[in-house]
Amino acid sequence: METDLQLAQRAVISGAAVALRYFEALDELSHERKVDGSVVTAADRAVETAVREVLSAARPDDAVLGEEQGNGQGGRSGPGNGRRWIVDPIDGTRLFVTGDDRWLVLLGLEVDGEMVVGVAAHPAQGSIWWAELGEGAFEGRIVGGRAVAATRIEVAADGPDTPSGCRLSVVPADWEAELVAPLKAVASTLPWGVHPALMVARGEIDLAIQTGGQIWDFAATSLIVTEAGGSFSGLSGRPRPEPGAALYARSPALREAALETLGGARHAPTT
Repeated sequence: METDLQLAQRAVISGAAVALRYFEALDELSHERKVDGSVVTAADRAVETAVREVLSAARPDDAVLGEEQGNGQGGRSGPGNGRRWIVDPIDGTRLFVTGDDRWLVLLGLEVDGEMVVGVAAHPAQGSIWWAELGEGAFEGRIVGGRAVAATRIEVAADGPDTPSGCRLSVVPADWEAELVAPLKAVASTLPWGVHPALMVARGEIDLAIQTGGQIWDFAATSLIVTEAGGSFSGLSGRPRPEPGAALYARSPALREAALETLGGARHAPTT
């Protein structure tokens, strides 16, 4: 029987293939604004449907939560068996519609409230990243509809445990709000070519802040970072994915110091 990790990889790669068809025909893709102001397209909905179809065929009793379709449509409407798949069909739709290749397809599996599998793909870059609870984190390539060339990744072994002088990336990259100002004032802010959480996981930076999101934005990446030896939490300090902003760090000490540096900003309203 296919393992949960194998299923998650297959579902993400199936969704990635759908997304790439839309990405190659952006001139024909219309988009609209949701109530919260974020961009949504037919591509987002089609990718989520593709992921759900794979999951529901293999695990019909599992719940599925997706950004575009909520609960249901490819799984039970609630976590009756304690298992819930969490889908972000296109993370970074604003990037997607402008032809920027840094968007992702994200999928996580939560069992009894704990993230146990996470898969993240940058389809336009051909890369895929994954983690399974207790088994480490890996990076590979998507070739022939499969994840290949697995390489174990780990956070930086050495580096500052305070924000001063640490390597920081912020997503979205153009965010200049008061929330991130205390960190940007003391850290070395670097651009990112892949999601900053993944850069933390493979040791390229020390700290990343995602300035807002929902559970589907963090389900996969939080596990990948922690399985790579790093630390994750919302600005509340809670280690589980939750709405709001979040931090990814090479160490618990750095994450705690970053929260302290943010001070009152950590309690600011989030979107």
